Amino acid sequence: MAALRSTRDLGLVPDYEGKVRDMFDLGDRFLIVATDRISAFDVIMNDIVPGRGVVLNVMSLAWFKRFADVVPNHIITADPAAFPAPFAAHAAHLGGRSVLVKKAQRFDAECVVRGYIAGSGWKSYRQDGTICGHVLPAGLRLAEQLPQPIFTPATKADEGHDENISYEEMVPIVGAAHAPVLRETAMRLYREGSAYARERGVILADTKFEFGLVDGKVILIDEVMTPDSSRFWPAAAHRPGEEPPSWDKQILRNHLETLDWDHAPPPPALPRDILERTSERYRDVLEILFPEEAAAWRAYL
Repeated sequence: MAALRSTRDLGLVPDYEGKVRDMFDLGDRFLIVATDRISAFDVIMNDIVPGRGVVLNVMSLAWFKRFADVVPNHIITADPAAFPAPFAAHAAHLGGRSVLVKKAQRFDAECVVRGYIAGSGWKSYRQDGTICGHVLPAGLRLAEQLPQPIFTPATKADEGHDENISYEEMVPIVGAAHAPVLRETAMRLYREGSAYARERGVILADTKFEFGLVDGKVILIDEVMTPDSSRFWPAAAHRPGEEPPSWDKQILRNHLETLDWDHAPPPPALPRDILERTSERYRDVLEILFPEEAAAWRAYL
């Protein structure tokens, strides 16, 4: 496994560097590289989690393939040998963690679907019994399954936190013609993904999708149902009223909460065992949900 903090370490200069992904603008296409960077409390750590970017990329590819009959997506190829120059020459480092995609006109709204009450939804519910305009039954407990999944969009922020909004507030952002399509597609993807995960002993508590337009058609873009964009809980350990263990970076967050750190840069150094345990959590959920895909990309994990 070739761990990667930044494509700059390969002599490449990305056009955009996010918390995790480096992006290269190739005209009508993007090359997207999921690095092993990890952030917490909106601060990018100096240490990396080896293999994390591969897990995010491979899991997204698996969901894109599974949902291809529901909605088209932006994937052109994930084969590094098929990447244009100079990227193909770095196949050993980019394989498993990179995709060449169509450039889409992005809708500036996160399409969030919640099937369980957690996170910011739990905080909102405790305040006034609602989440993004949805009035919910009284007496729900933390991590409890909702009577039915709800669509709770958010603004798409390039920096900082996204802001939860109502569907009515989303309409002028994405357009009246596209808003119902995005909502219905996101709801269907959540239901199908949740059912698939539950058959494998995994609860998909909530997730978010991004969509764009290519040639006037709505397509699915970015990442899909990964530990970074979703809450995955082991069904066997789910107890309403308690915070479930999750397949994400919670191990890292918990460690940071024990430190005398003000959640501002520079970040503290991270112990090797925290990094290794976090890496294992990411790989575990990929192995459970998509063992064949994990095996196919094993050389990069």
